[in-house]
Amino acid sequence: MEIAATGAGRSRIELHLEVERQDDRAVALLSRASGLSRTAIKQAMTRGAVWIGRGHDRPRRLRRASHRPRRGDRLHLYYDARILATEPPAPTLLSDQRQYSVWYKPAGLLSQGSRWGDHCTLHRWAEQHLSPQRPAFTVHRLDRATRGIMLIAHGKGIAATLAGLFQQRRVEKRYTALVHGRFPETPRSIDTPIDGRPAISHVRLLRHLPETDHSLLEIRIGTGRKHQIRRHLQQAGHPIVGDRLHGHGDSGWDLQLVASHLSFVCPVQGQRLVFELPPSLLPDPLAQ
Repeated sequence: MEIAATGAGRSRIELHLEVERQDDRAVALLSRASGLSRTAIKQAMTRGAVWIGRGHDRPRRLRRASHRPRRGDRLHLYYDARILATEPPAPTLLSDQRQYSVWYKPAGLLSQGSRWGDHCTLHRWAEQHLSPQRPAFTVHRLDRATRGIMLIAHGKGIAATLAGLFQQRRVEKRYTALVHGRFPETPRSIDTPIDGRPAISHVRLLRHLPETDHSLLEIRIGTGRKHQIRRHLQQAGHPIVGDRLHGHGDSGWDLQLVASHLSFVCPVQGQRLVFELPPSLLPDPLAQ
């Protein structure tokens, strides 16, 4: 058994336990080994912080409190009281296409989890709240601070198909951003490499707010580098309002970047579908 605990009251525990006998449930084994209550272990399971693996097999999340591991299985507990106590902001279901669903992801909700939990992710929310219930798979990602439209697949086959559409650039994505300064009237393509790799963003002005000297922009991207839009607009001299990493920070503002449009030929129906956010969910130049 390997165990590491930090923080007052053992608030953060990482434990790796090899099962020696097949006579007890995972909850009881982890409770005894960690010193945590069974209730705490069950919560950690529900929130994606308990894993099980065997040999060279890739570990998977273990959620069933009634599961009895076999001899030779390895249990992994990644317990962080702060992470597990976090309550995710609620997303909004925009369309249920049965094999996949379309959501509005608010800022703060994650596109993917970690070994310490996945309860603050969009796909886990979908699994727990959609009716009828279905498995959920992440197809593409948005940064934690970015809000907007996301697809969630409800089967491995459709997940691979939809992910292929994104990889082949057959999904049209548009973003809306509120930036500092007056952006030029003429549409502009920004092609500064990011991390040594080609990157291109196509930007056009929607409106300029002279009273605040902000500009509302529409952006289409031809590549998908990390923080591409945020970095390109900062390099162009028009950082996004509320960008604490690549901009001015702007106390009182959240990141004013929204994935506002998604369109593609549906692989199930064979027709083009268009999803757009209503104006109430777009950056509001007069919000502050």
